[in-house]
Amino acid sequence: MSGGAKHHSYIFLMQTHIEICNPGIGTNIFYKLLYDKPQMIMLLSGCSSVSTPVAEAARLWNLIVVSYGSSSPALSNRKRFPTFFRTHPSATLNNPARIKMCQEFGWKKIAVLQETQEVFTSTIEDLEKRAKKANIEIVSRQSFLTDPDNAVGDLLREDARIIVGVFYEGMARKVFCEAYKKKLYGPKIVWFLIGWYPDNWYAEYDPNINCTADELKIALENHFTTEGMMLSPDPTPSISGMNAEIFKERMAVALHGKNPSDVTGYPESPLSYDAVWAIALALNKTSNSLAERGLSLESYTYGNKQVADEIYSALNSSRFKGLSGTVVFSSTGDRLATMQIERMINGTYHKLAYYDIVQDNLTWVMKATWPGGKIPKDGVQEIIEYQLISKKLYIPVCILCSIIIIFAFIFLVFNILFSHTQYLECSQAGVNNIMVLGCLLCLMCVFLFGLDGQYLENSMVQLPKICQSTTWLLSIGFSLGYGALFGKIWMVHQLITKEKNVKDDKTKRRKVSIEIVPTWKIYTLIGVKVILDIVILIIWQSIDPLTLKPKSFGTKDDKEKDEKIKEVLEMCESNSLKIWLGTLYAINGLLLLFGIFLAYETRNMAVRDINDSKYVAMAIYNVVVLCIITAPVTSIIRTQPNAVFGFVSFSIIICCAITLGIIFVPKILYLNKNPSGDYNKAYLQHLPSKEDTEKQIKLTSENEGIKRQIAEKEEHIRHLTGLIEQKVKKRSLADGDDKTTVKSKSGNRLAPGKISPGQISFDDSAFVSTYTNSGTVVTNIGVKINAPHGSDEEFSETYL
Repeated sequence: MSGGAKHHSYIFLMQTHIEICNPGIGTNIFYKLLYDKPQMIMLLSGCSSVSTPVAEAARLWNLIVVSYGSSSPALSNRKRFPTFFRTHPSATLNNPARIKMCQEFGWKKIAVLQETQEVFTSTIEDLEKRAKKANIEIVSRQSFLTDPDNAVGDLLREDARIIVGVFYEGMARKVFCEAYKKKLYGPKIVWFLIGWYPDNWYAEYDPNINCTADELKIALENHFTTEGMMLSPDPTPSISGMNAEIFKERMAVALHGKNPSDVTGYPESPLSYDAVWAIALALNKTSNSLAERGLSLESYTYGNKQVADEIYSALNSSRFKGLSGTVVFSSTGDRLATMQIERMINGTYHKLAYYDIVQDNLTWVMKATWPGGKIPKDGVQEIIEYQLISKKLYIPVCILCSIIIIFAFIFLVFNILFSHTQYLECSQAGVNNIMVLGCLLCLMCVFLFGLDGQYLENSMVQLPKICQSTTWLLSIGFSLGYGALFGKIWMVHQLITKEKNVKDDKTKRRKVSIEIVPTWKIYTLIGVKVILDIVILIIWQSIDPLTLKPKSFGTKDDKEKDEKIKEVLEMCESNSLKIWLGTLYAINGLLLLFGIFLAYETRNMAVRDINDSKYVAMAIYNVVVLCIITAPVTSIIRTQPNAVFGFVSFSIIICCAITLGIIFVPKILYLNKNPSGDYNKAYLQHLPSKEDTEKQIKLTSENEGIKRQIAEKEEHIRHLTGLIEQKVKKRSLADGDDKTTVKSKSGNRLAPGKISPGQISFDDSAFVSTYTNSGTVVTNIGVKINAPHGSDEEFSETYL
């Protein structure tokens, strides 16, 4: 305690049992001094457990309390302790240093182990707030009262790597005995402890543990401590004229050769020295201030708040160079001190760095080294591996798509340049231009569809916009491209159903009357389809826009590297995506089905002003088939980006390429043969009707059957002819049993066996006659025979 008269101070020492930090004893002494003489002006207290009740009661007597050994965060409460100051930093000031160290080494996850004491609970609550602001996660918070066994086991099970431990010295030995037994130490584990333990605290004999000092030393190797700087390393003398080295020399003399580490409270001795200086300077400043108003410190009484406020103001504005560094107090009475960070190496603490909380500056004294040369990780590192579209696939597809786009522009230019020719006029050149534009929009989607995080700087913002753009381009492109085809085939069907059938006696075919195609109806149909898509897309993007939602599809563990590889796919999703896609699929699906129906109905039809309806029908078949295949397949494989991109891209490219080729290549070939582009516009004939076609197919089949029979008969005839020739030449006509009949042209028959071989000669020529008798096919085969010598008649041998 201190009191003072004008221009000088009186120091009173309060005898307390500081080593046991008993709040009851401290409170008892406080009340005893309060009612004894002389009058107290200020109080100097030690540990938090004594300062808490004393400081809370002192405000009732307008007494200022200064502490050199209190670190409890609870004492920072100005409403509860309005007259409290301390030169010992609050325990919460360790937390900024801990957070800074975590940031320095890239640790984003920490765990906490605390003894159930008010000072430690407040410290950890403050740590949680600071960690949250620094984007550091506290993955586990374990507490214990007397036995840390279960708490340490829980940390091990939860795979805690970076652990902040707050507990008193005795409990610290219990904690690390359990940590040694459970192997919660080593190159993968980092501990942060309180820095005010004695240097050899782990070597102290403790009957409450069954671990040796060497075992504790192993478990404690490479742990960090944080604590307010006790002795400034600056060699410049402090306000007292001493620096750290001089102070230690004088303390060694005062201890009479004792080891400072064996003296309880020795580390805080510079803080207590600075606390006394802070009181002395505040009293001197107050004395001078009161003298200017004709007052003095002797006028102070417990009820004199005016003098108490002067003392408070003087202490609150203190700023001087002390043994522990610059002494300055915050608005809550806390010491704004520089924090020192130490590390245990081979059982000895070494200063590692200093942290200036005001400047947020970390100054390294020595380099932090790690076993194996690698900084420990804060847990199994979760590495996100995005499923990206392969460049080996994306680049060739884009090149192919670019080629098709070039051809599309060529067809567009061709269609515009030759639109004045009769042939292109009869194919609705304007509608074809719309179809080309639709194909170009669809092809542009291929480039956007393949963009992902590897090409974008901020995929979370840019990808949803790209997804929306792709949806718009593909929808409107399909409506323009397929809408043009559908409009043509629909108009053909409309005209055909209105025409009357006129029979032609020669061709048996129907003729189409000359009628102008109402082109505006085709444009109207295309416009309605485009507007419908735009309305749906606007509603969709307004109330349920597409957003990027990463989805995980499994993990791979690498225990050696402490890595867990998480496969993630960035997908554009909306809350009701299935409903919106279902709506578009339903509308376009019905249009596809109706289009293929019209194409089938008009497959053999043609009209004057839509001369490419046959090719339009083929293009519609192509679009329908690819759409029917693509839509369901992509829904099934949508979690495989390469497969989806490849399948959808090739479907779009193939669909557009075939459609453009079917529509424009015949036109180019026609104009190549007919440069003038003239075309007969008088009228066109329908091809045979469905009934005529079926009848023609039937007759064709029957004709093919008869041709096969005739071919078989001819082959049989050729075979028999050969046999007859051989038989006639070799057989003698004189044989009585010869069944060959020889007739002359006049009908005379030579009797078999009456002609000698020398009388006749044979001609190689033969004749065949075929006739039908009662449904039976009869074939006569004859061979010409020269007449016998002396006869003018010709004979023939007939074989049936």
